[in-house]
Amino acid sequence: MNNSVLITTEKLVKRYPMGEQSCLALDNVNLTFKKGEFAGLVGPSGSGKTTLLNIIGSLDIPSSGSVKVLGQEIASLSHREAADLRNHHIGFIFQTFNLLPVYTVFENVEFPLLLLRKTESERKKLVMQALEWVGLTDKVNSRPGQLSGGQSQRVAIARAMVKEPEIVLADEPTANLDADNSHHILQTMEHLNQDLHTTFIFSTHDEKVIRYLHRKISLVDGKVAKDEAQGA
Repeated sequence: MNNSVLITTEKLVKRYPMGEQSCLALDNVNLTFKKGEFAGLVGPSGSGKTTLLNIIGSLDIPSSGSVKVLGQEIASLSHREAADLRNHHIGFIFQTFNLLPVYTVFENVEFPLLLLRKTESERKKLVMQALEWVGLTDKVNSRPGQLSGGQSQRVAIARAMVKEPEIVLADEPTANLDADNSHHILQTMEHLNQDLHTTFIFSTHDEKVIRYLHRKISLVDGKVAKDEAQGA
Protein backbone atom coordinates (compact mmCIF):
# COMPACT_ATOMS: atom_id res chain seq x y z
CA MET A 1 0.00 0.00 0.00
CA ASN A 2 1.13 3.53 -0.74
CA ASN A 3 1.93 5.21 2.60
CA SER A 4 1.91 8.74 1.22
CA VAL A 5 0.75 11.46 3.62
CA LEU A 6 -2.64 12.92 2.64
CA ILE A 7 -3.43 15.15 5.62
CA THR A 8 -1.32 17.08 8.15
CA THR A 9 -2.38 19.42 10.93
CA GLU A 10 0.25 21.50 12.73
CA LYS A 11 -0.48 23.57 15.84
CA LEU A 12 -4.12 23.68 14.76
CA VAL A 13 -6.26 25.99 16.87
CA LYS A 14 -9.97 26.72 16.35
CA ARG A 15 -11.88 29.28 18.38
CA TYR A 16 -15.54 30.22 18.05
CA PRO A 17 -16.92 33.52 19.32
CA MET A 18 -19.24 33.14 22.29
CA GLY A 19 -20.64 36.48 23.37
CA GLU A 20 -17.72 38.69 24.34
CA GLN A 21 -15.50 35.66 24.85
CA SER A 22 -14.50 32.71 22.68
CA CYS A 23 -14.81 28.96 22.93
CA LEU A 24 -11.64 26.95 22.25
CA ALA A 25 -12.79 23.99 20.13
CA LEU A 26 -9.34 22.72 19.05
CA ASP A 27 -6.14 23.36 20.96
CA ASN A 28 -2.74 22.79 19.31
CA VAL A 29 -3.68 19.66 17.34
CA ASN A 30 -0.82 17.94 15.49
CA LEU A 31 -1.81 14.92 13.39
CA THR A 32 -0.82 13.13 10.18
CA PHE A 33 -2.99 10.79 8.13
CA LYS A 34 -1.62 8.51 5.42
CA LYS A 35 -3.24 6.87 2.43
CA GLY A 36 -5.40 3.89 3.32
CA GLU A 37 -5.89 4.62 7.03
CA PHE A 38 -9.05 3.58 8.88
CA ALA A 39 -8.92 6.05 11.74
CA GLY A 40 -11.31 7.59 14.21
CA LEU A 41 -11.56 10.78 16.23
CA VAL A 42 -13.02 9.55 19.50
CA GLY A 43 -14.35 11.51 22.44
CA PRO A 44 -17.45 12.87 24.16
CA SER A 45 -19.69 15.54 22.71
CA GLY A 46 -17.86 18.87 22.68
CA SER A 47 -14.39 17.35 22.45
CA GLY A 48 -13.70 18.84 18.99
CA LYS A 49 -14.26 15.77 16.79
CA THR A 50 -16.72 17.26 14.32
CA THR A 51 -14.86 20.58 14.22
CA LEU A 52 -11.67 18.79 13.21
CA LEU A 53 -13.52 16.71 10.61
CA ASN A 54 -15.09 19.86 9.15
CA ILE A 55 -11.72 21.61 8.85
CA ILE A 56 -10.13 18.58 7.17
CA GLY A 57 -13.11 18.57 4.79
CA SER A 58 -12.60 22.29 3.99
CA LEU A 59 -16.03 23.14 5.42
CA ASP A 60 -14.34 25.35 8.04
CA ILE A 61 -10.94 26.99 8.48
CA PRO A 62 -8.46 27.12 11.38
CA SER A 63 -8.16 30.14 13.66
CA SER A 64 -4.42 29.53 13.59
CA GLY A 65 -1.97 26.80 12.67
CA SER A 66 -1.80 24.79 9.48
CA VAL A 67 -4.01 22.14 7.89
CA LYS A 68 -2.89 20.64 4.59
CA VAL A 69 -5.07 18.23 2.64
CA LEU A 70 -3.57 16.66 -0.48
CA GLY A 71 -0.90 19.34 -0.38
CA GLN A 72 -3.34 22.26 -0.21
CA GLU A 73 -3.39 24.68 2.72
CA ILE A 74 -7.04 24.79 3.82
CA ALA A 75 -6.92 28.34 5.21
CA SER A 76 -5.67 29.80 1.92
CA LEU A 77 -8.27 28.20 -0.37
CA SER A 78 -10.90 30.35 -2.03
CA HIS A 79 -14.53 29.19 -1.80
CA ARG A 80 -14.26 27.75 -5.31
CA GLU A 81 -10.95 25.98 -4.57
CA ALA A 82 -12.39 24.49 -1.38
CA ALA A 83 -15.45 23.29 -3.30
CA ASP A 84 -13.21 21.74 -5.96
CA LEU A 85 -11.23 19.90 -3.27
CA ARG A 86 -14.44 18.49 -1.78
CA ASN A 87 -16.06 17.68 -5.11
CA HIS A 88 -13.07 15.80 -6.53
CA HIS A 89 -11.27 14.27 -3.58
CA ILE A 90 -13.42 14.02 -0.42
CA GLY A 91 -16.56 12.00 0.32
CA PHE A 92 -18.82 12.80 3.28
CA ILE A 93 -21.06 10.45 5.28
CA PHE A 94 -23.42 12.03 7.83
CA GLN A 95 -25.42 10.52 10.68
CA THR A 96 -28.67 11.89 9.22
CA PHE A 97 -27.97 10.34 5.76
CA ASN A 98 -28.84 13.65 3.97
CA LEU A 99 -30.52 11.88 1.06
CA LEU A 100 -32.75 13.94 -1.23
CA PRO A 101 -36.27 12.51 -0.71
CA VAL A 102 -37.65 13.30 -4.17
CA TYR A 103 -34.76 11.54 -5.94
CA THR A 104 -34.34 7.82 -6.50
CA VAL A 105 -31.44 5.88 -5.02
CA PHE A 106 -29.71 6.08 -8.42
CA GLU A 107 -30.18 9.86 -8.59
CA ASN A 108 -28.95 10.39 -5.02
CA VAL A 109 -25.76 8.46 -5.72
CA GLU A 110 -25.35 10.11 -9.12
CA PHE A 111 -25.53 13.65 -7.72
CA PRO A 112 -21.78 14.14 -6.95
CA LEU A 113 -20.94 13.05 -10.50
CA LEU A 114 -23.08 15.83 -11.98
CA LEU A 115 -20.75 18.32 -10.32
CA LEU A 116 -17.80 16.60 -12.01
CA ARG A 117 -19.41 16.82 -15.46
CA LYS A 118 -19.17 13.11 -16.18
CA THR A 119 -20.96 11.80 -19.27
CA GLU A 120 -24.23 9.93 -18.85
CA SER A 121 -22.60 6.57 -19.63
CA GLU A 122 -19.75 7.26 -17.20
CA ARG A 123 -22.24 8.23 -14.51
CA LYS A 124 -24.34 5.09 -14.97
CA LYS A 125 -21.28 2.83 -14.79
CA LEU A 126 -19.93 4.52 -11.64
CA VAL A 127 -23.32 4.62 -9.87
CA MET A 128 -24.02 0.94 -10.49
CA GLN A 129 -20.51 0.06 -9.35
CA ALA A 130 -21.00 2.02 -6.11
CA LEU A 131 -24.40 0.41 -5.48
CA GLU A 132 -22.83 -3.00 -6.07
CA TRP A 133 -20.18 -2.20 -3.43
CA VAL A 134 -22.92 -1.61 -0.83
CA GLY A 135 -25.24 -4.39 -2.03
CA LEU A 136 -28.13 -2.20 -3.19
CA THR A 137 -28.38 -2.68 -6.95
CA ASP A 138 -31.94 -3.96 -6.42
CA LYS A 139 -32.99 -0.60 -4.90
CA VAL A 140 -31.86 1.56 -7.80
CA ASN A 141 -35.34 2.98 -8.47
CA SER A 142 -36.50 3.23 -4.85
CA ARG A 143 -36.83 6.54 -3.04
CA PRO A 144 -35.37 7.23 0.43
CA GLY A 145 -38.79 6.97 2.07
CA GLN A 146 -38.99 3.34 0.95
CA LEU A 147 -35.67 2.39 2.58
CA SER A 148 -34.73 1.23 6.06
CA GLY A 149 -32.22 3.21 8.10
CA GLY A 150 -29.47 0.74 7.28
CA GLN A 151 -30.26 0.87 3.56
CA SER A 152 -30.32 4.68 3.64
CA GLN A 153 -26.87 4.78 5.21
CA ARG A 154 -25.58 2.33 2.60
CA VAL A 155 -26.88 4.70 -0.10
CA ALA A 156 -25.03 7.52 1.67
CA ILE A 157 -21.85 5.43 1.58
CA ALA A 158 -22.34 4.75 -2.14
CA ARG A 159 -22.83 8.48 -2.73
CA ALA A 160 -19.61 9.25 -0.83
CA MET A 161 -17.67 6.56 -2.70
CA VAL A 162 -19.05 6.97 -6.24
CA LYS A 163 -16.32 9.37 -7.34
CA GLU A 164 -13.66 7.12 -5.72
CA PRO A 165 -12.32 9.88 -3.43
CA GLU A 166 -8.97 9.64 -1.69
CA ILE A 167 -10.59 10.59 1.63
CA VAL A 168 -13.96 9.78 3.22
CA LEU A 169 -15.05 11.69 6.34
CA ALA A 170 -17.78 9.97 8.37
CA ASP A 171 -19.46 11.97 11.16
CA GLU A 172 -21.19 9.62 13.63
CA PRO A 173 -22.29 7.34 10.76
CA THR A 174 -23.97 4.76 13.01
CA ALA A 175 -25.78 7.16 15.35
CA ASN A 176 -29.23 6.33 13.98
CA LEU A 177 -28.69 2.60 13.39
CA ASP A 178 -29.22 -0.53 15.47
CA ALA A 179 -26.36 -2.91 16.24
CA ASP A 180 -26.87 -5.25 13.27
CA ASN A 181 -27.05 -2.42 10.76
CA SER A 182 -24.09 -0.68 12.37
CA HIS A 183 -21.90 -3.76 11.95
CA HIS A 184 -23.04 -4.21 8.34
CA ILE A 185 -22.21 -0.57 7.55
CA LEU A 186 -18.81 -0.77 9.25
CA GLN A 187 -17.91 -4.00 7.46
CA THR A 188 -18.87 -2.37 4.14
CA MET A 189 -16.61 0.61 4.85
CA GLU A 190 -13.78 -1.63 6.03
CA HIS A 191 -13.96 -3.64 2.79
CA LEU A 192 -13.91 -0.45 0.69
CA ASN A 193 -10.92 0.75 2.69
CA GLN A 194 -9.07 -2.50 2.01
CA ASP A 195 -10.08 -2.83 -1.65
CA LEU A 196 -9.69 0.80 -2.77
CA HIS A 197 -7.17 2.04 -0.14
CA THR A 198 -9.50 4.94 0.57
CA THR A 199 -8.60 6.82 3.75
CA PHE A 200 -11.54 6.79 6.20
CA ILE A 201 -11.67 9.17 9.16
CA PHE A 202 -14.58 8.83 11.58
CA SER A 203 -15.93 11.13 14.25
CA THR A 204 -17.56 8.91 16.86
CA HIS A 205 -18.17 7.99 20.47
CA ASP A 206 -19.92 4.72 19.49
CA GLU A 207 -18.12 1.68 20.90
CA LYS A 208 -19.30 -0.40 17.93
CA VAL A 209 -17.38 1.92 15.59
CA ILE A 210 -14.36 2.16 17.87
CA ARG A 211 -13.87 -1.62 17.76
CA TYR A 212 -13.45 -1.49 13.97
CA LEU A 213 -10.91 1.34 13.91
CA HIS A 214 -7.29 0.59 13.04
CA ARG A 215 -6.23 3.86 14.66
CA LYS A 216 -7.94 5.57 17.58
CA ILE A 217 -7.30 9.28 18.25
CA SER A 218 -8.80 10.36 21.57
CA LEU A 219 -9.77 14.02 21.87
CA VAL A 220 -10.41 15.70 25.21
CA ASP A 221 -11.33 19.40 25.39
CA GLY A 222 -9.95 19.98 21.90
CA LYS A 223 -6.58 18.32 22.56
CA VAL A 224 -5.19 15.01 21.37
CA ALA A 225 -5.06 12.97 24.58
CA LYS A 226 -3.99 9.69 22.95
CA ASP A 227 -3.17 8.42 19.46
CA GLU A 228 -2.88 4.64 19.25
CA ALA A 229 -2.96 1.82 16.74
CA GLN A 230 -5.58 -0.91 17.17
CA GLY A 231 -5.74 -4.45 15.90
CA ALA A 232 -6.21 -4.25 12.16
